[in-house]
Amino acid sequence: AGYPFPPYGGSYQPSQGSDDDWDDDWDDSSTVADEPGALGSSYPDYEAAGGGAPGRYRLSTRSEPSLGPRGAGHPPGHPHPPGGGGAAKSSATVSRNLNRFSTFVKSGGEAFVLGEASGFVKDGDKLCVVLGPRGPEWQENPYPFQCSIEDPTKQTKFKGMKSYIAYKLVPSHTGQQVHRRYKHFDWLYGRLAEKFPVISVPHLPEKQATGRFEEDFISKRRKGLAWWMDHMCSHPVLAQCDAFQHFLTCPSTDEKAWKQGKRKAEKDEMVGANFFLTISVPTGPGASLDLQEVESQVDGFKAFTKKMDESALQLNHTANEFARKQVTGFKKEYQKVGHSFKCLSQAFELDQQAFSAGLNQAIAFTAEAYDAIGDLFADQPRQDLDPVMDLLALYQGHLANFPDIIHVQKGALTKVKESKRHVEEGKMELQKAEGIQERCNIISFATLAEINHFHKIRVRDFKSQMQHFLQQQILFFQKVTQKLEEALHKYDSV
Repeated sequence: AGYPFPPYGGSYQPSQGSDDDWDDDWDDSSTVADEPGALGSSYPDYEAAGGGAPGRYRLSTRSEPSLGPRGAGHPPGHPHPPGGGGAAKSSATVSRNLNRFSTFVKSGGEAFVLGEASGFVKDGDKLCVVLGPRGPEWQENPYPFQCSIEDPTKQTKFKGMKSYIAYKLVPSHTGQQVHRRYKHFDWLYGRLAEKFPVISVPHLPEKQATGRFEEDFISKRRKGLAWWMDHMCSHPVLAQCDAFQHFLTCPSTDEKAWKQGKRKAEKDEMVGANFFLTISVPTGPGASLDLQEVESQVDGFKAFTKKMDESALQLNHTANEFARKQVTGFKKEYQKVGHSFKCLSQAFELDQQAFSAGLNQAIAFTAEAYDAIGDLFADQPRQDLDPVMDLLALYQGHLANFPDIIHVQKGALTKVKESKRHVEEGKMELQKAEGIQERCNIISFATLAEINHFHKIRVRDFKSQMQHFLQQQILFFQKVTQKLEEALHKYDSV
């Protein structure tokens, strides 16, 4: 009956353990598909990845011309290769990070900033950052939608030897239901966390090896997945991602289409350094970023997330402790008072006077009221404290993502400072340094857009949740007051 702390912090790890049949082969009966008649819009065929396909264009960040045909592109804003400078100027390069395991390196941020990314970008892959009233923002999804997660049901396969829970998803933009298992959510999360290094992909509710089919656990997981889905649908970039749309729309019964979309997502070339090629940022007058101002904003956000992290942990601990007291201590204490009143009424009943019967009944009713109030206290955390803790768990996941996002942006800023120093020392051409700064700007625009989105949904979520919490508290105390008033009126006729 306790309220365990939600998982805290940590970056994505591929799934292991026994949760949701992880020994299954993905290509053998990998969809829920056991729901007869589940329909959905079929997933479109994927066009060949040829260079001449419509809607595709080539982007490269290479700083120097290449003799081969693949090096035909040049940094954005630099239509021609750098002019011939002195040997001393062309010899200087911005150093690579010694720690090859840092997020800046592993995410592809370093390779992108140093001009080593080169790949094809489809029109559909472009991610636009625009200037909004609060600074850089992700361009809004022109076709917003929601997706409900309902009816978790236990399914079996292999003649009942394997069991799993299937969730019914109903996206509002298709209206067609699909069924997914937890491992499908987990696969999708892994793909998105790898693809989007400067976007906070919400964490999924934790896995659990035992008690996976208990009603309370299934209910709690469904609520956690509902929060996760809300944040996915609310994000302008994640909501439109091909892998996510495939997850939402591929019919549960179409095994071939599921495998096709899954393999396409796993072979996505726009990951790592190439992901940054897909980001389109504002250009023209008034669209440039001041590096010092960006650094100040990011440092301010870093301090904010640290403080929010600490306070979220404290609130979670306090709410958890308060809920535990209500379920056990408060219930027990109120029922102890009720029992004492009951004992008093039983003692009074030994008095055989007719005129005292009303008093005995009124005291007995008071005892029942206190007993009922004890039950109200025990049930209340489900209505108000549990939803607050569910929200905190989701945001603790987001807060765990931001150190890595900030690290990528900080790494890019460091390369810009280094290149500027080389230019001042006459070791690097100005044009090459400007290319590094432009690419750093792309990462900065994306980071600031993500920070902006985080604050936007944070205000929305906490406003809604605090209103719900207080409304439920008011209803609770109204129920308690009603019980006490009913008991009070019993004495009117004594």
